[in-house]
Amino acid sequence: MADGSWEARRSADSFTVADRTFRSRLIVGTGKYKDYAENAAAAEAAGAEIVTVAVRRVNLSNPNEPMLVDYLRPDRFTFLPNTAGCFTGEDAVRTLRLAREAGGWNLVKLEVLSDPDTLYPDMVETLHALELLIADGFDVMVYCSDDPVMARRLEDAGAAAIMPLGAPIGSGLGIQNRLNIRLIAEQARVPVLVDAGVGTASDAAIAMELGCDGVLMNTAIAEARDPVRMARAMKLAVEAGREAFLAGRMPVRTYGAASSPTSGYIS
Repeated sequence: MADGSWEARRSADSFTVADRTFRSRLIVGTGKYKDYAENAAAAEAAGAEIVTVAVRRVNLSNPNEPMLVDYLRPDRFTFLPNTAGCFTGEDAVRTLRLAREAGGWNLVKLEVLSDPDTLYPDMVETLHALELLIADGFDVMVYCSDDPVMARRLEDAGAAAIMPLGAPIGSGLGIQNRLNIRLIAEQARVPVLVDAGVGTASDAAIAMELGCDGVLMNTAIAEARDPVRMARAMKLAVEAGREAFLAGRMPVRTYGAASSPTSGYIS
């Protein structure tokens, strides 16, 4: 999309990341499923076009073990390599360079974690790694804190998409700071996708109602009692949230307002 303004992005039927256009606004992960077959069935039920792949944790090259690409075909899905499990910028950059050598992937997701308990992003390391990857010719979607100031710095540094957390990774807490997510979406000239913390369909709908361009999730689907059914629910939630955002919600009022006319009654 040539015009990355809020008004242009809010009315588009698709979103564009680094000259790649997608109609599905739901990105799904490839971890925590009982097997790759279930993962593939959930991805199809979600209507996803992008699947994110933890390069350090998913088998992409060993033919002696089940391989992800045998179930989620690269000609059907856009693979988005990510740096899950990296705690330094250098480690993240090294991981993505290896991924590009192995699969030719140039569109990547950067995440640099601060500690193993909260899994919050280390934004100093993230910004440093982003600058190195941009200089190396990567198109980088960036997992980040829900800080509008830092989100703008990442965009100014060349991020292809901003991916603020809704809550800690794998927590299922839902979006904890709606105001900041809304501000990030409004100010950005690149796509904004909530990444992490979604637990159920209503969380996904809220993300879209706030004006986000999409939602990325893994645990919310993979750890559901019925992952494939949850994937369908998430697909519908993203679509409903998007429609509600485009429709424009009613004003929030302190007091009640009658639904029917207050004049012309029969007395």
